[in-house]
Amino acid sequence: MTTAPDRIISLLPSATDLLFDLGLGKRLAGVSHSCDHPGAAGLPMLTRSIVDSGASQAEIDRAVSEAMRAGLALYSVDGELLDAINPGLVVTQGVCEVCAVTPGTIEAAVRYLPGCLPAANVLSLEGRSVAGILDDLRALAEAAGVAELGEELAADAQARWDAIQPVQTAPHVLTLEWVDPPFYGGHWVPEQVEQAGGVNVLGAAGTDSGRASWEEITALDPDVIVVMCCGYGLEKNAEFARELLAKTELRAVREGQLWAVDANAHFSRPALGVVRGAEVLAELLRGGECTGESVRLLSQPATA
Repeated sequence: MTTAPDRIISLLPSATDLLFDLGLGKRLAGVSHSCDHPGAAGLPMLTRSIVDSGASQAEIDRAVSEAMRAGLALYSVDGELLDAINPGLVVTQGVCEVCAVTPGTIEAAVRYLPGCLPAANVLSLEGRSVAGILDDLRALAEAAGVAELGEELAADAQARWDAIQPVQTAPHVLTLEWVDPPFYGGHWVPEQVEQAGGVNVLGAAGTDSGRASWEEITALDPDVIVVMCCGYGLEKNAEFARELLAKTELRAVREGQLWAVDANAHFSRPALGVVRGAEVLAELLRGGECTGESVRLLSQPATA
């Protein structure tokens, strides 16, 4: 029987959220620089990004693109601190090298240290769909020694997902995970749109997010546009969406169907919040305000 780890390190925000959902916050011994769960405040941070998060979207995109072309890792791990903590479990991900630390970055950080973290102590979460997220939850619970609780939480999340009442009008929906330049939502986001009753116009379930052009978006003429820029909450996404009011002549914008949502809480992260995200989409597609979780950006009325 495997001993449950008493020191866990989470190197991505979604894993930190899941660990707290599983009641394992007290076992956390370190987190990434982007883990923002309130319970993780004050814990040692083991990662940093080479990209300035305070830069504009265009500047961030340019920096990421240049690093990728040069074969540079976007994140670094403090291998010495990791070795000193000597965790029984490190949680990372293999879904997106732009979003968080991958197993390869950890391996490079600890390769030459005396303790050299055993590969068996690294759990890489790989979920690219809602089903995959629930599988990750189960795998994390199993690795942490609380498999039964993981099964219960997964079953509850599935029941909530299945109970979502889709809008019957089937509006065509564009989700934007970045606006300058525009990227459409991938992975589980198309599933969220479809579960809410919308027709997802760009992106396919289980596939990566992708770059689009405004010409392509204009030709698609979506009924609804939802701004959910990866790594940002509601306030910042509302700011990005307001910028579109002045830049685009899209019908959805003119008709007051430009929305902003809390991407960190409900869309960007492969955690249980994606279920609430689909519920939020269903509510906003009906035209309802989801207090504190979405905002509709109304285009300015034409002046006489």
